[in-house]
Amino acid sequence: MVELIYTSDFLKSSRKLPFRVQGKLANQLELLRDNPFHPFLHSKSLVGPLTGLYSFRITRDWRVIFCFTDAKIIKLVDVTHRKDIYR
Repeated sequence: MVELIYTSDFLKSSRKLPFRVQGKLANQLELLRDNPFHPFLHSKSLVGPLTGLYSFRITRDWRVIFCFTDAKIIKLVDVTHRKDIYR
């Protein structure tokens, strides 16, 4: 089990999510805490200017960007729609 650290950008963005997506995010964060590469999360490492960061799916259209600051600590960087998250 890992510790989750929330950035201010992540917290601000998560409050703006549709209510249904917020509920799903809470469930996904529990999975992330237990296993960052759980198959339901569809976690993947990013490339290019986002090298060193990872993303996982909340729903088909919503993504979370995160990084490992330590073997037992994950920092949640941002959450937004998939059309905007990788910019």
